Amino acid sequence: MARIKRAVHARKRKKTLFKLAKGFRGGRSRLLRTAKEAVDRAGVYAYRDRKVKKREFRKLWILRINAAARLCGTTYSQLINSLNKAGIVMDRKELADLATNDMPAFESIVKQAQTTA
Repeated sequence: MARIKRAVHARKRKKTLFKLAKGFRGGRSRLLRTAKEAVDRAGVYAYRDRKVKKREFRKLWILRINAAARLCGTTYSQLINSLNKAGIVMDRKELADLATNDMPAFESIVKQAQTTA
């Protein structure tokens, strides 16, 4: 039975770990155990925040739609309700984009939703 030497694999693992820890401050980028903990924690945050990012963007879109809707004399909830009743299918991302970049188009959608609802 031959003895198994681990040097190549261990060096490869350390190298990839330190590459992931690049940019961390102090021992978090230089010490093996600390870097390992820091990279694991960073991975947890990254996983969680990929979900949080979706929530944050939806919140931002709703804020923008609400602000534009109030300029048109309605509220966000009334606008969404009238859009649903009128059968106008637009997601919040598109509505927010129209509200910020093309106000006349947004106003026409609001009017159309209110007249058909």
